[in-house]
Amino acid sequence: MNPLASVAHLTPANWAHANRLLVRKALAEFAHERLLAPEPVPADEPAAAGPAPRRYQVRGDDGEVVYRFTASLLALDHWHIDADSITRHRGDTELPLDALAFCLDLRGALGLTDQILPVYLEEISSTLASTAYKLDKPAVSAAELADADFQTIETQMTEGHPGFVANNGRIGFGVDEYRAYAPEAGNPVRLIWVAAHRDRTTFTCAADLDYDTLIRAELGDDTLARFADTLTGLGLEPADYLLVPVHPWQWWNRISVTFAAEVAQRRLVCLGPGPDEYLAQQSIRTFFNVTDPSRHYVKTALSVLNMGFMRGLSAAYMEATPAINDWLAELIDGDEVLKGTGLTIIRERAAVGYRHLEYEAATDRYSPYRKMLAALWRESPVPALEPGRRLATMASLLHTDRDGRSFAAALIARSGLAPKVWLRRYLDAYLTPLLHSFYAHDLAFMPHGENVVLVLDGATVERAIFKDIAEEIVVMDPDADLPPPVRRVRADVPEDMKLLSIFTDVFDCFLRYLGAILVTEDVLDEETFWRTVAECAADYADSVPHLAERLRRYDLFAPEFALSCLNRLQLRNNQQMVDLADPSAALQLVGTLTNPIARFAPAAR
Repeated sequence: MNPLASVAHLTPANWAHANRLLVRKALAEFAHERLLAPEPVPADEPAAAGPAPRRYQVRGDDGEVVYRFTASLLALDHWHIDADSITRHRGDTELPLDALAFCLDLRGALGLTDQILPVYLEEISSTLASTAYKLDKPAVSAAELADADFQTIETQMTEGHPGFVANNGRIGFGVDEYRAYAPEAGNPVRLIWVAAHRDRTTFTCAADLDYDTLIRAELGDDTLARFADTLTGLGLEPADYLLVPVHPWQWWNRISVTFAAEVAQRRLVCLGPGPDEYLAQQSIRTFFNVTDPSRHYVKTALSVLNMGFMRGLSAAYMEATPAINDWLAELIDGDEVLKGTGLTIIRERAAVGYRHLEYEAATDRYSPYRKMLAALWRESPVPALEPGRRLATMASLLHTDRDGRSFAAALIARSGLAPKVWLRRYLDAYLTPLLHSFYAHDLAFMPHGENVVLVLDGATVERAIFKDIAEEIVVMDPDADLPPPVRRVRADVPEDMKLLSIFTDVFDCFLRYLGAILVTEDVLDEETFWRTVAECAADYADSVPHLAERLRRYDLFAPEFALSCLNRLQLRNNQQMVDLADPSAALQLVGTLTNPIARFAPAAR
């Protein structure tokens, strides 16, 4: 690629706009997590009742640099900040807004250590560059997107995780690789396939599937014959190998170099690209098959640092993945409440992983060297889609276009339903199965926007599909009677933290943003939004009288709950934020939040 063209999006105007947006987010999220304590500007009028906007300021560590902005404080301590109102000053001099300078101005307040700071600045720089790229693309309005198909919506997302400030780090991608592989670039990708010798490779699959059936369905006879010819041409026996899909970046930057001994000794053999084209999803290492959408998603190992984790895949960890998915699918199918909500999962049907014995001997289970060559196949939601329905990532409900118009508001307008009715249908599809999973099964998902696919009937949410199962579900009972391969998902979570799986992951990390969007766009007022959430929860409770004791023990209408802070995790350790085997141990809890549905509690709880 022409080196000048590769950075065409990095213009002064795009950079200034990207910095303003990121400083706005940093002020809002760091204030929410109480790393910063905005003070009313002294000359401002006293605050009016309710969420009326007013001027605030935040001082830098040196007391000289001051950020001033206009904001409204909404439920769950959500700071809705007017990006255009933000100014940065030193004395009487106004300074440019600069997200890197922001981190340095507030380094002490943010707790950025000498070890973490440079990597965090690199993640901030990459996030800014990503935003500049998105700003350089032709604008697509929220109204246009409300009529779009699944993958068009997926590639038009602009924000990434709503809570994390440095959410598009992708450290390891060069600018040409960003343009080739970033989901927002929307460029089709052909995966590279390698043959991995069976003596170091593990394949597992669902009970009703086998290796040959899967690979033949995914690749077809012609490609399999071509791959077999490559192996026999080297004097190798195809039956001695298993086929593994590899992210192109991973092949060029890791496998061909870090695993050079394996390649040289023919334990790994490159077979070239497969026939199908894929689009990267928001999680960057998962691909949707656009050549044949009925075929599986493919999730690949990718040794790129992004949002607090190296995005590899562990061969050992993947081994139990299909069994966990089979178990969960059976649980949902046998539960009338979950079936009644329409909930389904897209199962991770098979997994393959290569074990590099020498790196394993030299490292512990956390090491990225153990997570460089593995893949899994996840069902596509397309074959099970009912006639007349379409799909959209739930992350789209938090998307706003270049003019600040939201996709959610566009759907509501297009649906013809009253906003409260539309919202309730969404909550019945999304929140109710999460509540029942918790109260009936001690089961929690990681139900953020990228992990949920919505089935739309026209512009109305009809049901939800949960994904990314084996890595992110947890059964919060260490003594739960689970089949041996599934026991990995058990965790001993303290009693007072269990309900945070709803309060934090659903209320604070998703509904807080959705509510703010609908309130600030005058679609719904705050009281109506949270009353509707409360009504959904209360109606669920009424429908399961046999769970009344658990509903009392874990009170969803409690006056307050602990504030669990995501950015504090990344600011503390941006290489490995959380041990997935013990997620509650890493939580950063700082004070409490007022529960926005507490005041709508049913009279007789």
